[in-house]
Amino acid sequence: MGKKLFIITGELSGDKHASLVVEHLREIKPDIEIEAIGGENLKNLGVKLFVDHSQAHMSAMGLTPKILLDHITLGKRVVDYIKNQYKPDLVLLIDYGGFNLNISKFLKKAGIKVFYYIPPQIWASRKWRIKTVKKNIAKVMTIFPFEKEMYEKEGIDAQFVGHPLITQMPPQANRDEIFEKYGLDKNKKLISIFPGSREFELYNLMDTFLKSAELIKEKRNDVQFVIAQADSLSDKLFKKYLKQSDIKVVKHDNYSLLSVSDALMLASGTVALEAALYTTPMIISYKGPWIAYLIYRLVRCINRVCLPNIIMDKDIVPELLMSDSNPKVISKNLLKILDDEQYRNNMIDDLSKVKSLLSKHEASKEVAQIIAAELQQQN
Repeated sequence: MGKKLFIITGELSGDKHASLVVEHLREIKPDIEIEAIGGENLKNLGVKLFVDHSQAHMSAMGLTPKILLDHITLGKRVVDYIKNQYKPDLVLLIDYGGFNLNISKFLKKAGIKVFYYIPPQIWASRKWRIKTVKKNIAKVMTIFPFEKEMYEKEGIDAQFVGHPLITQMPPQANRDEIFEKYGLDKNKKLISIFPGSREFELYNLMDTFLKSAELIKEKRNDVQFVIAQADSLSDKLFKKYLKQSDIKVVKHDNYSLLSVSDALMLASGTVALEAALYTTPMIISYKGPWIAYLIYRLVRCINRVCLPNIIMDKDIVPELLMSDSNPKVISKNLLKILDDEQYRNNMIDDLSKVKSLLSKHEASKEVAQIIAAELQQQN
């Protein structure tokens, strides 16, 4: 008789990660039965969905009373179903920490074994959540090597499986083709600007980034800029913050820009890791209300912000935060990347080490192998 697995994801990215795990798992255990909370990717694999993300509005932003109530109701329904009807041999949680950590408490009480892939970023803030993980999660599969060490220090069974971005990102784009596609001058350096994917990032960073570009233009006439518009932002909203700038806007082609640029001006986030995997030199910046930043300083567990810096425990990429997030400092740091060949090469070399460290693993395949081994042991 085949084993039964239930997977809980909360948004599109988790659904994608889950589908890759399912594909590998079915190769190892063709008779496995899988149900899930997921979306199109799992549905297309024929996985029976208890709830579809689009129906449950699980990716809704904010914490309104309705969203909170919907999540509580869904949590109770899925726990009741898993415990009383489906009765799986294992539950796999993927990302979506706020919801999944709470679910894990009830599954543990019901005697159901729970594994966690892409655990919450406890290392970034609210480290006390590690107590919930220790109490309720049988095994954690981490996407960063330093996470494994952190969990193991607390006596939690953890394994570094690699970062899923490694196999999901497209190869480096052809520079000549991209320059021709967007009408760029092949004789000029390219700095791509990524001001963020949320409105508050545009509000805090767009004007600063545009002024930084102007200062760079004043110093060098062999530099051109493009600005990447995130898919999550409407044209109307983006143009509001772009104002009268004549910088070319590129949509739906982030990876190409990350891979062919000479330097990058980035809002802090996952995009820094994506850029590192293309070994493209960069600066990252963040600016917001001081009270929010001070609270973040109180709850954070590490001194660095940028993922490449955190992974290598080294200052590779300039982190220009709050008062340092100003045109003068940003332009100075970007000009150093363009002007100082030794500095640039050292950054590229360090980013290559980040890529090498993460590339030794194929995350979804390793997760599938771990799950298959666990289910085999239960026979």
